[in-house]
Amino acid sequence: MADGTEHSALDDFDRRILQVLAEDGRISMRALAERVHVSRANAYVRVERLERSGVLRGYTARVDHARAGFGTSAYIGLSIRQDAWKGVAEHLRELPYVEHFALVGGDFDVVLLVRTPDNAALRDVVLVSLQALEGVRSTRTWLIFDEADGPGALGPPDPGTVG
Repeated sequence: MADGTEHSALDDFDRRILQVLAEDGRISMRALAERVHVSRANAYVRVERLERSGVLRGYTARVDHARAGFGTSAYIGLSIRQDAWKGVAEHLRELPYVEHFALVGGDFDVVLLVRTPDNAALRDVVLVSLQALEGVRSTRTWLIFDEADGPGALGPPDPGTVG
């Protein structure tokens, strides 16, 4: 691959395992095996292989950010100098409230998802932290009023085989 990333060959069982784990990362191996119709030993082997190959990078909790005290969320677009990406990325990895960021093509160079306790904290992230960052030319902020999850890259589970 041009980006240095190797792709693992996934079969239908691997994809179903990933779908189930994306829904419930705390599922027992026995229940996982039952849901994808493989033996428990086979499920263990497959999950370990997915972990070793880096396809399965970890397990997370899905947080209701508003209930956790982070009721203000926004996407922020950054226009940066062409040579500034590495420095900007280093800073963003350490900046409080940044949940996710990506280098993108289009009207902006970087898009961030930020979750803060309130508008004052969001203002500080944008006006104090981001706009003062070396290499940032401009910012644009879109407040998030409501959110929902889509099926994700793996798609919805096949009800006939998973579940």
